[in-house]
Amino acid sequence: MIVELSISDLTVGMYVVDITVPKDKFTLASETWISEQRVIDALKRKGVEKLLVDPTKAKMPVPVSSKPAFSTRQEFKPAARKPHSLKRKRPSSLNKPSKPLKRSLFKEEVREARQLFDESKAIQQRLFLDARNGVPLSLEPVQEVTNRSIEMIFDNPDALACVINLRHKDQYLLEHSVSVSVLMTIFAFYLKMDKEVVSELAIGAFLHDVGKIMISPQILDKPGRLTDEEFEVMKTHASHSIRIIKETPNISPLSLEVARLHHEKLNGKGYPYGVVASEISLYGRMISICDIYDALTANRCYKDGYPQVKAFSILRMLGQNNELDADLVDHFIKCMGVYPVGALVQLESNRLAIVESHNLSDPIRPMVKPFYHLNPNRFESCEHIDLASMPDDLIVKCVRPDDFDLNMDEIMAFLSHEG
Repeated sequence: MIVELSISDLTVGMYVVDITVPKDKFTLASETWISEQRVIDALKRKGVEKLLVDPTKAKMPVPVSSKPAFSTRQEFKPAARKPHSLKRKRPSSLNKPSKPLKRSLFKEEVREARQLFDESKAIQQRLFLDARNGVPLSLEPVQEVTNRSIEMIFDNPDALACVINLRHKDQYLLEHSVSVSVLMTIFAFYLKMDKEVVSELAIGAFLHDVGKIMISPQILDKPGRLTDEEFEVMKTHASHSIRIIKETPNISPLSLEVARLHHEKLNGKGYPYGVVASEISLYGRMISICDIYDALTANRCYKDGYPQVKAFSILRMLGQNNELDADLVDHFIKCMGVYPVGALVQLESNRLAIVESHNLSDPIRPMVKPFYHLNPNRFESCEHIDLASMPDDLIVKCVRPDDFDLNMDEIMAFLSHEG
């Protein structure tokens, strides 16, 4: 039985199905448990008054005074979403130096980008379940959500680039493919590819790891190094992905090609086919770079990701070893920026800041938003800074939130409030 609760009665451990008051103003990307009090506090700040919860899934009792809303889950139908068309203009920030934002990157743009990212994860989860149950994948929701991502990147690539840094260690399987699809889209636009091609590349990247659902969790989530035998099992995910995608109705050859080549290497030592450079297309070379970059920078349950600059150095080393396309790696680094949007940096002024946008005319001096003072350690409100006009303040290095006992959720909550 679904019940309706006042926000004042919502507690940690409850399973939220939807927001009912205010109606149609807020939507959940997916049904979820309330894991922390700050989630409730954020809902209150946004003006949420009432929600639907499922008492049968709560991790603690739901108040008995709650008003029944629906007798069964099946009766609840979310409002239909209007289709989104692709815009034809190119994202200006990929083709010319960025200008100071008229309003904070951490307000509406990032809120919308985060909602889209969460919706993409929910779609990815359904794909994994269908694949595991032997049900052909439905391409329509993938096309819809990747087209919306493309539209958002046309308008403001920096927002989604920032959001893919907001990751959860226990959701790597879902978030990785979504992030690779976003990176592939940003990279394709940087290379000035036609939007029809970009759409097919984004879909292929979105689906490229669907075969991992066929791998045992004991291997997939194993902390530490895999044995040779375990790694051979892990490598079969690529073949599973290819088989599942081939069976997907209306899949394009280009989308399949992207997934098929994402673990191949120019020196012929990749898998599952071990093809050599002459048989690896530009698109296959692109997704290899995007896939490895995201795997290097993402946090997982058993290890922390590398700072972006460290990941760039590893990509260049792989290019020098003839595993990746070295020239394309350099283009990818230029596309992302020496300090990628969403990266955390330490400044000479003894502050932490987040990169908001690039200065292509001065790549080592991006636009940043300081948010944290070191020694004493405290959050602080600061103005946005164009480091190109601040000769006395430079970036010392890229850092990770864990280096200072912080996490990206609390950082973004602070920045959103400041915005």
